[in-house]
Amino acid sequence: MNQLVKTAEGVLSSCLAVKKGEEVLIVTDNTRKEIGEAIYEAAGNLGCERLLMVMNERELSGQEPPKAVAAAMKSADVVIAPTAQSLTHTNARIEAAKAGTRVATMPGISEEMFSQGAMTADYSKVEKLTAVVTEMLSKASVARIEKDGHTLTISIKGRDGVPSPGVYREPGKCGNLPSGEAYIAPLEDGSEGEMIVDGSMVGIGKLDSPLHMVISGGKLRSVTGEKSENLDVLLKNETNGTLCELGIGTNEAAVLNGIILEDEKVYGTVHIAFGTNTSFGGVNKAECHMDGIILRPTLYLDEIKVIEDGVFLV
Repeated sequence: MNQLVKTAEGVLSSCLAVKKGEEVLIVTDNTRKEIGEAIYEAAGNLGCERLLMVMNERELSGQEPPKAVAAAMKSADVVIAPTAQSLTHTNARIEAAKAGTRVATMPGISEEMFSQGAMTADYSKVEKLTAVVTEMLSKASVARIEKDGHTLTISIKGRDGVPSPGVYREPGKCGNLPSGEAYIAPLEDGSEGEMIVDGSMVGIGKLDSPLHMVISGGKLRSVTGEKSENLDVLLKNETNGTLCELGIGTNEAAVLNGIILEDEKVYGTVHIAFGTNTSFGGVNKAECHMDGIILRPTLYLDEIKVIEDGVFLV
């Protein structure tokens, strides 16, 4: 048995608790076909009814899959989606969860990532810390990120935190794999300030130098720095430029590698995203969902200091 198949068996068993006879749908694209085929083989080894659907690569994260894929996702017991672009924030994923499907999305996953780094975490520890941070997000009214003399204030009052612990064993449970984050949809007009994004950024990858962002009224007003022109889609309209997510990484095994799937899970980092948040409690549906990672931040939830210079205090 090759390593990809062996890893896939572990993921299906421990993170998704697949059972013999369950229908497992693997949704992949023409860039991640080998990983999809390994998961397909693993699901068969576990006695599942398995299906593999290969679509064209989506143009942007958050773009809907073909209608036939969306329909199949609603009918399966489990969906696991190794793809180039993210299906996490799509209507297809939302509707599948409503129908009771357990969904694990793996946007940007590489064969190397599939067998090391965040995938190797002790997910019982990740689950515990993620639950604590999620509860704090749900109770707070305001988040404040401080970094290199810049401050970004984000209103999260009335919104619920969402855990993504990498464990999706019950009907309708969804999230990324590898995982380890707690996140929330801010009020779409409630973010003010400036921030440095210095880890990685969707559309660019791992950053060689920081990006500087100015945000007011919940919208991205400017972004400067090397390769910032790659983010022009965020300035195309206010819907795309809406600050739509605040996330906190909780996976000690995750490493920054330029692939957002793992980068946003790095322990003690914070990320902000722009675009769609309808899949986790927001009301903004955009053409994209693009995250940026902030390394060694200081984070307050109301007046509780949760992270200081990248170190958890909870």
